[in-house]
Amino acid sequence: MASKSEENLRCPVCQDIFKDPVLLSCSHSFCKDCVQRWWRRKQTLKCPVCKRTSSRKHPPPNLALKNQCEAFLLERDQRSSDALCSLHSENLKLFCVDHQELVCLTCRDSEKHTDHRFRPVDEAAQDHKEELQKCLKPLQEKLKLFEEAKRNCDQTSKQIKVQARDTKRQIRKEFKRLHQVLEEEEEVRVAALRKEEKQKLKVMKQKMEDLRREIAALSDTIRAAEEELRAEDASFLQNYKAALERLQQRPLMDDPEPLSGALIDVTTHLGNLSLKIWKKMKDAVVYTTVILDPNSAHPELILSDDLTSVRSRERQELPDNPERFDSSCFVLGSEGFKSGFHSWVVEVGDSAHWVLGVAPESLQKKGDLDSQSRLLTIGLYHGTYKTIAPSLHDQVYVLPVKKQLQRIRVQVDYYSLSFFDPDILIHRFPHPFCERVFPYIATRDTLPLKILPDTPDIRIFVPNTTTVSDDDDDDDDDGRITHLEVRDGFETALRLP
Repeated sequence: MASKSEENLRCPVCQDIFKDPVLLSCSHSFCKDCVQRWWRRKQTLKCPVCKRTSSRKHPPPNLALKNQCEAFLLERDQRSSDALCSLHSENLKLFCVDHQELVCLTCRDSEKHTDHRFRPVDEAAQDHKEELQKCLKPLQEKLKLFEEAKRNCDQTSKQIKVQARDTKRQIRKEFKRLHQVLEEEEEVRVAALRKEEKQKLKVMKQKMEDLRREIAALSDTIRAAEEELRAEDASFLQNYKAALERLQQRPLMDDPEPLSGALIDVTTHLGNLSLKIWKKMKDAVVYTTVILDPNSAHPELILSDDLTSVRSRERQELPDNPERFDSSCFVLGSEGFKSGFHSWVVEVGDSAHWVLGVAPESLQKKGDLDSQSRLLTIGLYHGTYKTIAPSLHDQVYVLPVKKQLQRIRVQVDYYSLSFFDPDILIHRFPHPFCERVFPYIATRDTLPLKILPDTPDIRIFVPNTTTVSDDDDDDDDDGRITHLEVRDGFETALRLP
């Protein structure tokens, strides 16, 4: 085992005693050749130990350390030369290759080592060091892989915390907005109830006032007549004619009838209240057909908080997870398609570089995607609209587009991939899909590419087992039911926007 002082004299890169040591600005020392090879391999001037960038491409020699190393080697050689044979008390100057042991000159001539091969100690030591170094190299490389994996795990852990924090913030923000919509709708409905209550109470108050006046008038007439009835006969007869005229002149009113619709229209306020609120919520909800997957985005791409737009920026420090593109500035949609009809609109605006299309699920995320020849693309390259057909040996087509495109509608079905502007066909790939495909976007522009929201017409029907499909060949697709999805026993008719 090496002593503490010997460990301090070993280069961190080659793990051997320093040879021509140089001193970096961060105070770490390395063999001159070791640090130069390291910099050439990493294409950077960072220190192999602390990763700080060196201020000088040719660091100065560390003369003090060089002198210590030379003194140590001289002392070690002296100790080696002083080793004596236990049998003959002579210096061990040879190495028996057959017995793999140090011997002296007398041992060499002894019967024990007859016809054996011998090497000088320094040559044998050098050969064995090289052999040991070969065995050590795979372990060192494996150690580097594990250290790199550990660094990536540390970075992934940090990214998980960042993603959790940002996602929690977005969830709270969205629920706060929806809560605000619900609170506003609640106030509107309570205000409508309060208004109806006030109006109907006012009507009832007026009705009661009218009844009180009629009751008071009738009560006075009846009271006067009853007083006449209680009078003496002579007095009654004297006043009878006048009392009778008063009663006959008092017109009889129609019988009072209850007011129709006087009560609160509870059904208007409570009937299907949840459904009515849901319909109101639909106006406040933004629905996007394609949601971008941030875990697949190249480190030079940045996504919006709602995961619907992407733009280019300086490279970020992100974990190298298997789902992430590492060489091409691509990002995938979060959900893939294997069947059915799918459509989404991307606003490219004034972006000078963009690519749209779909990618197969088996597409490799690492390395140069251009060499895989598996992408169906349309894009803007150096001011020219082009498309690539992989089925025709990556033949590039220049599209006959005369104006600047602002919005592109991408349409995917089982047999083809089409691009529109946004209703006029630009290009169609007659390409059947045998595996799941994912929407993808690529850009190297700081201007964002945005997936526009959609508003599909969704209707809920009563449960049944009927299968409905529209096989009409009508050219007008507006409002056409494409298919029914059965979820929890209910059929949902999905209409094209």
